[in-house]
Amino acid sequence: MLAIFGKELRSLFLSPLAWSLMTTVQLVLAWLFLVQLEQYLQIQPKLAGLENGPGVSALVVAPLLDSAAVAFMLLAPLLTMGMFSRESGNGTLDLLFSSPVSMTAIVLGKYFAVLSVLSVMLILVALMPFSLLLGTRPDMGSLAAALIALALASAAYTAVGTWISSMTQQPAVAAVSSYALLLLLWIIDLTGSGEVSSLLQQISLSSHFQRMLSGLVSTADIAYFILLTAATLILSIHRLEHLREQT
Repeated sequence: MLAIFGKELRSLFLSPLAWSLMTTVQLVLAWLFLVQLEQYLQIQPKLAGLENGPGVSALVVAPLLDSAAVAFMLLAPLLTMGMFSRESGNGTLDLLFSSPVSMTAIVLGKYFAVLSVLSVMLILVALMPFSLLLGTRPDMGSLAAALIALALASAAYTAVGTWISSMTQQPAVAAVSSYALLLLLWIIDLTGSGEVSSLLQQISLSSHFQRMLSGLVSTADIAYFILLTAATLILSIHRLEHLREQT
């Protein structure tokens, strides 16, 4: 698994696509952070006169990490789209099948390589709200909960992209399909009423993420992300096992 992880990680960091995507996302998020910070500074005198008024965490940190969650959701399918689909298309996947390596090691090696790239980006994003400590006091509890939520969401995005990539031989199809599934999970709670609405909220990525973004950390929300990640990784392993049996 470590050999596959290292090979995949080197491939990602040597890819112009990965670097261009990472740079673009970081620039966009940095611009949003500065815009939100400027708006906060403009209205800060008015907020000072309000009792229990919103602070920098609610007006700057939360919107930034909410935007980061959407940006990572758009980025993950592009990083995972060729994970298995490209190798399946050019025939190199058969070499992996013939090697004395378990499907679990192959999937986890590739999965953690992509997740490492997103982790680097998450650290860079986290430096923005931490820079506020130089001039103000953001709510560290809410910030920690929001960063945990972003890390769990990134793990789930990557796992979903890994599974979709194992299902097709076309990277473009894998990327579009991953977008579609992640977007569906993100907005599925916008419809329905009553018991149906409650069920859809339990399925929705955004509802679990938003609760943690607001500073409410519950085992149910954490379990949701862990189960989604584990389930899609297990499906990826079973899919590759099925393909190996056919070769």
